[in-house]
Amino acid sequence: MRYLHTMVRVTDIEESLDFYCNKMGMTEIRRHESEKGRFTLIFLAGGDDIEAAKANKAPLLELTYNWDPEEYSGGRNFGHLAFEVDDIYAFCETLQTKGVTINRPPRDGHMAFVRSPDNISFELLQKGEALEIKEPWASMPNTGEW
Repeated sequence: MRYLHTMVRVTDIEESLDFYCNKMGMTEIRRHESEKGRFTLIFLAGGDDIEAAKANKAPLLELTYNWDPEEYSGGRNFGHLAFEVDDIYAFCETLQTKGVTINRPPRDGHMAFVRSPDNISFELLQKGEALEIKEPWASMPNTGEW
């Protein structure tokens, strides 16, 4: 398992980039805009991690900007921790046998979500390409929220 990023939601991209980049000294590594999903993702690296982050060898801070206004309460502006795993199905199966609820099963062979005992959301991502879609994961419903 490899730690990938921490996600926080932001309400103003320019104000946030001013804080994280101009004031905190972070650098934008990449950006993704989703017209369909109506969000922008901006990935930042700390000053000492820039080259490693460009080579995908350092964890990043993901700023998520949702285009439709939303008020974040109860710590909802903190999103999740993300980890890359070698085999998402095997990893989720191991978690289940240890009593962990799979809140968002890896139906797509690529992504799943679980929560810690303190309700911290963990995104699990398949290393490399998505695995072939298979049961029981393909038809497993979501449980709770993530």
